[in-house]
Amino acid sequence: MADPAEQKARRAVRDAQAKFERDQGAVQDARRKAFAEAQEAGLSLRDIAEEIGLHHTRIRQIIRGE
Repeated sequence: MADPAEQKARRAVRDAQAKFERDQGAVQDARRKAFAEAQEAGLSLRDIAEEIGLHHTRIRQIIRGE
């Protein structure tokens, strides 16, 4: 059986990974929403892409949730 310090470390690693996955989803949703709103405001996919340094096809994928 693992000692208490090792068990605590394992738990901390699992908790950190779970938090990362939760936060990453929220950040992706916020980015998708911002891109969609920019497009609705009149920016083209190319305009959005130029602002952040991605290819316009990637912007389309992000907006679609791909």
